[in-house]
Amino acid sequence: MPITINGAEAPLPADPRVSLLDLLREHLHLSGAKKGCNQGACGACTVLVDGHERILSCLALAVQYEGRSITSIEGLASDGTLHPLQQKFIDHDGFQCGYCTPGQICSAVGMAAELKRGVPSNVTADLAAESIGLTHDELRERMSGNLCRCGAYNGIVAAIGEEYAAEAAS
Repeated sequence: MPITINGAEAPLPADPRVSLLDLLREHLHLSGAKKGCNQGACGACTVLVDGHERILSCLALAVQYEGRSITSIEGLASDGTLHPLQQKFIDHDGFQCGYCTPGQICSAVGMAAELKRGVPSNVTADLAAESIGLTHDELRERMSGNLCRCGAYNGIVAAIGEEYAAEAAS
């Protein structure tokens, strides 16, 4: 059974040891997800599974996702139109060199899905709450696995906050 990448079926690699990141970059020539640390510490390789679960593709084997859907940064745009969060990153200068930006954006999309599902974070005050607001602390905690060596955090937080704060409150 193939794997679906950004809406298109792709064959799994013959070698079961190929990481999902290497499948994307080396086999399918999708260069959005970056190989930062290759140890799961930086988040530059973050992609989405089944549209809402964020994972570190450098730590995942491609064969683990057989029959599932993977969305990388290349799959977020629709019909030539940027995903709203991509536009917010531009509006708020949420990037400098841009290396971490694809992982930051995919992670934020996954984070928003976690909020919708009511998944608490380490700083969520009420674990039984039916809805979790996207406070400054919630946002920073939930995005803490994505590093930016340029230090564009203020723009990143502003972009994500503007895009998802109202949505998380409802």
